[in-house]
Amino acid sequence: MIEINNIEGVYFVGIGGIGMSALAEYCLLKGLVVGGYDRTNSVVTKRLEKMGAVITYTDELSAIPSQFMENNGRRMVVYTPAIPGESVILSFFREKGFPLYKRSEILETLSASYETVAIAGTHGKTTVSTMTSHILKSSGVDCSAFLGGISKNYGSNLIMGKSSVAVVEADEFDRSFHRLSPSHAAITAVDADHLDVYGTVENMREGYSIFCEKIRGGGTLIINSEVLGKIRIPSWVRCYTYGMDEGANYRCSNIRFEKGVYFMDLSTPNGLLRDVEFDFPGYTNLSNFTAAAALALCCGATVEGIRLAGRTFMGVRRRFDIRVNRPGLTYMDDYAHHPKEIKACIASLLGYFGERKITGVFQPHLFSRTKDHAAGFAEALDQLDEVILLPIYPAREKPIEGVTSELILEKMKMPNKRLLKKEELVDYLEPSRLDVLVTIGAGDIDALVAPIEEKLKNWKGI
Repeated sequence: MIEINNIEGVYFVGIGGIGMSALAEYCLLKGLVVGGYDRTNSVVTKRLEKMGAVITYTDELSAIPSQFMENNGRRMVVYTPAIPGESVILSFFREKGFPLYKRSEILETLSASYETVAIAGTHGKTTVSTMTSHILKSSGVDCSAFLGGISKNYGSNLIMGKSSVAVVEADEFDRSFHRLSPSHAAITAVDADHLDVYGTVENMREGYSIFCEKIRGGGTLIINSEVLGKIRIPSWVRCYTYGMDEGANYRCSNIRFEKGVYFMDLSTPNGLLRDVEFDFPGYTNLSNFTAAAALALCCGATVEGIRLAGRTFMGVRRRFDIRVNRPGLTYMDDYAHHPKEIKACIASLLGYFGERKITGVFQPHLFSRTKDHAAGFAEALDQLDEVILLPIYPAREKPIEGVTSELILEKMKMPNKRLLKKEELVDYLEPSRLDVLVTIGAGDIDALVAPIEEKLKNWKGI
C-alpha cells in the first residue's frame, strides 16, 4: 500500500481526465500542492486551477512548476495509462526518480480505509455510481464518492462525506479495477469492449470474474440479471440480481410515464415500494436506479431516502444531459461510446420525444473500438432521422490503417448521413432545420457542447 501521509505535493500527468481530476481535487482539499499536465484546457481543468492547481497544456519541461523540478522524497507523480510513454514530462519525472503511480494505485490506497461500494460495467457505471451516492446522501448516510462524471446535484465528480462509506467507479480499462477490495459491488454490463487490452470477450469477462474475487468476505454483489452466468461469482459473496425481468431480486415494474415523469414499483427481497417517482428522463435509467437502490440499501439507505432521491436526481453531465429544451427545439448531450450504449440512448430518446425528428452527431472514440464495432455503430445510428459523423477521437491510440469514420458511414443504411470535420459542425447546424439534436461520444466532442448550446439558445426563430 502506498504511504501518502508524508506527501506534500502531487503532480498529475493527465490531470484533466475525469478520474484523475477527482483525485486532484481530493488532494487540493487535503491541503497538498497540486500540479498537472493535460493537452486540453477544459471546464474540469479550469475548476482545478481556481482551486489552486498549477496546470500546463504543453508537454515541455519548461512548463513544469518549480515545486516539482527536484525530487525531495515528499512529492509524487500520478499518471493515467492514456498518457504515451514518450511523454516529455513523464520521462523527466521517471529519470529524476520521482515515485510514479497509476491513478488506480492511489484510488486503491484511498478506498482501503472505507466501506467501499464499487460499480463496474462496460456502460452505466457512472450513472449508477452517482445515483447510489445521491440515494445515500438523501438517506442521511454522508458518503464520499469518486465519480466518473460531474454530478449535477453536487456540481463535482468528487463528493466528500464524513461517514465510513465511499462510492467509487471500478474501471475495467487496463484492469484497474483489480486493485480494489470493495465491501459491496455492482456489475451493470459485460459487453465486448477494451479488446485492445483484453484481446477477446472471454478474457474481458474473466477480468470481471477476478474483480468479483476482490470483494471482501461477506460482501455483496448486485449484478444485472442479463450478466448472470457470463462471469464467475465466488461462494463467499452474497449475490443479488437486478433488472426488469420477473426473476430479478431487485426489480422495477408497473412502469408508467405521466406528464414527463416516470412512476414504478420497486421490488426488493424485503418488500415492495409502490409508486416510486423518478423525475429524470431515459427509460434505461429506471434499471440504473434499481441497481443504485439495491447498493444503497446495503449501506443503510432508507425507503424515504430512495423516494426522495428519485424525485430530486438531476443527472450527470454528458449522460442524457438536456442542455436546451425550447418548444420545437431540444438539445441533449450524451457520453455513449459503445454500440449498446448508443442503442439505449436512442431508445430513451424515442420513448421520451415520441415522433419528433432526431438528428445525431457521433464522434467515434478509439480506432480499435471503431474497428471492432463499426457494424454495431451503424446499426444503432440507423435508428435516427439524420446522422453527422465526426472523425475518430484517438485518445491514447495511434491510427490504424484503413480505420476511419467512413467505416461506419459505409455500413449505415439510412440515406441522411454525412461526414464533417469537428470545426465545421457548429456552423453547419441550422436551428430552423433541427427538432431534437443529440451529440454522442466520449472524446473531445464535449468541447462543442457549449457553443452549440449558445447558438441554439440565442436563436430567435421560435
